[in-house]
Parts: sequence; C-alpha cells; structure tokens
Amino acid sequence: MNQFTLSPGQARKIILHAAGLSKRGQFGKGPEAVYKLIDHLGFVQIDANYVVERAHHLIIAARIPDYKPEWLEELQADGRIFEFFISDSSYMPMHDFRFSLPVKEGFQSKRPALTTAEINLMNSVLDRIERDGPLTIKDFDNDRQEASTGWWDWRPAKVALERLYFDGSLMTTRKKDFNKIYDLPLNLLPDDVDRTMPAPEEFARHIIRRCLQSMGIAYVKEIHWRARRAKTNLVKQEIQKMVAEGEVCEVAIEGLKSAPLYMLPVYKNKKITLNEDAFILSPFDPLNVFRHRLKDFFDFDYQVECFVPEPKRKYGYFSLPVLLGDTFVARMDSKADRKKSILIIHNLHFEPVKLSKEDILKIGNAIKAFATFNKCREITITKCNSKQYVKDIKGCF
Repeated sequence: MNQFTLSPGQARKIILHAAGLSKRGQFGKGPEAVYKLIDHLGFVQIDANYVVERAHHLIIAARIPDYKPEWLEELQADGRIFEFFISDSSYMPMHDFRFSLPVKEGFQSKRPALTTAEINLMNSVLDRIERDGPLTIKDFDNDRQEASTGWWDWRPAKVALERLYFDGSLMTTRKKDFNKIYDLPLNLLPDDVDRTMPAPEEFARHIIRRCLQSMGIAYVKEIHWRARRAKTNLVKQEIQKMVAEGEVCEVAIEGLKSAPLYMLPVYKNKKITLNEDAFILSPFDPLNVFRHRLKDFFDFDYQVECFVPEPKRKYGYFSLPVLLGDTFVARMDSKADRKKSILIIHNLHFEPVKLSKEDILKIGNAIKAFATFNKCREITITKCNSKQYVKDIKGCF
C-alpha cells in the first residue's frame, strides 16, 4: 500500500495550501488571479444569503487582494467560467464543461415522470427564449394558481426554467441584482469547448483529482459528495486503482484514527510555509463545508447557524469563522447595514486559544478590510467574550 504518515501540523499546512489559504495573494492579484483560483479549486460555491456580501464573493475576496466583484462577471462574459452544479451551485472553469454533462444526465434520469402539461410548458419556455433571446423569470407571466407557501414554492414557469437549466437545455448568467438570466448554451459556450460525455470511470477520476487538488487531504465520503448528483459513481473503485497506479497516495495522520485518507503525491515532500495571515471566511468556503473535517484536522466545532432554529443558536445567524495561520481563533456573526454603511458585529466570539497583541492586530485589520469590502465605513461590535481583545481590536478601526 502506497501510504504516507503526516503530523497534524503537516496535514493542516497541506489542507490550507490546497485551499489557497497559505497566504493572502497565493494566486496573485487582479482578474487573472480570480481565474487561477477558480481553476485550482474547481468550483466556487454560489449562495444567495446577503446578510454580508454573498458567499462566492467572500470566498474570492479572502484570497485575492483588492478583489472586485465585477471581475467574476467579466470572466463569465468572456466564456472562461460557467455556472452549474457539481455538488452545489458553483462557478467552474469552462474547460471542465464536459464534466457537467453526467450531472445533467443524472438530474434528468432521477426526476419524476413529467405530465403532458409540464412538458408543454418547458417546450413553450424554450421556444420563447430561442425566439426572444435571454430572459429572466420576471419576463414570464405570473402563472401561479395558488398563493405561495414559501421560499422554494416556485411557480410553474420558474420550475420549467430550472428543469431546462438542470438538464442542460439552458444555461444561466446573473444580473447585478443576482437574478438569473436564462439563455441557450450556443450563445454562452465558446466554439472550442469540448462537449463529449465522459465515461463513468473518467468522470470519477476527474472528481477525485479535483477534490484532492482543492482539499489537499480527503476522505472518500467527501469526494463522493462532489459526485453525488451524477448518475454513476465509481469514486471508491477508481481511487483504489489510482493508489495502485501511484497517482494517489493513502495517508495516515499521527494520533487520528479515521477512515482512509488520500492526497496527491506532490505533497509528499512539498515545503509549505504559512504566513500566519488572518482570514475571515464564508460559512460556504471550501474549507468549511464538512463539519467533521474541521473537527478532525483543526479541532474546531463549526456549524452555520442560519439553518438552526433561533433558540438553538450559540453564536449567531451567520457566524463567519476567523482563521489565523492554521488555527481557527474566533467566530464573527455580522451584518452589513448597507443604508447606513455600518458593519454590525452582533457577536465576536473568541475560541480558547491564547492570542498575542500582534495576532489581535491582524484580526482587527482583517475585520477592517472585511468592512471595506462590504462597503461599510463604520464598525460596531455589540457583543464579545473578551473585553481586552475587543478593546485592542477597536484600536485598529
């Protein structure tokens, strides 16, 4: 067995380097750095929550100095990235387009049989976009027969648009207000994009490589999560073949009893230096997606609490993890009051780790930069579990 043993510190360095968090600007600066980041990670998750700036922008801003949200729009307009699902709705590099095809096939094969009325509506919607060009849901008449029962209770035209999007008949871009614009693939795909359906084994290997490149070290269950929407999943079978071939190696972490872990051989002898920078991360950052992973490697018990009933929340509705070097040192529940240009920190909760004055200065400056990115000129801290830390942090504003 091609197995390699790592210390917990070595494992954290590999994971953070793979996530693009070994230092600020790991991929450079400017629009091209944004593309390099997306190409490296394989995806940047999209989320609609707008308490602070949306997740995809926070993920990029944490890694790219002086990031401008319009750079992401430019990359999509230039046909270098596209939006679709692999495990979640994400921006992905355009050269990975063919690997979205098994997912589209999976969506189509798993959905219940459609009624004649549903099929007719989908055909009507598609015909209209072919005739009139790209449209949003607002361009279609309100065809709801009954009152809405909630956020996901879409009206029939929206359901038709999303079904056409999921099966690949339509693609999407975004307006500045985040609403989807639905268009035909032929209008959005560059002429040289490979549209060949990958074989199941090729798709599984693509997912394995992508996950290990962006995660550094991973369990099979995490890799399987990325492939779960496809019709066929051969991740476990293919990763064993890749280990036997030497393309992937199995790793063990000193002191951690767990299921098998895997990484790319490039990390066996790679020297990684962490700059001990402070990062304020989105709850949907690639580093934070798996709760068990944060516990195993960082001894950090984290859960995004916007999905938790209010009485059961411990840290706040949208608490963002604060990373310093290789340690999660705090959680920051905040909201951007855009009318008043104030970043309101409802709760700044520090973990039980000792922080130096220099550490606190880094955290304070990271909060100040976070406020600026969210177009806030002032910062207020309502609650904090350390009077001294909050006093020192306020000195940075």
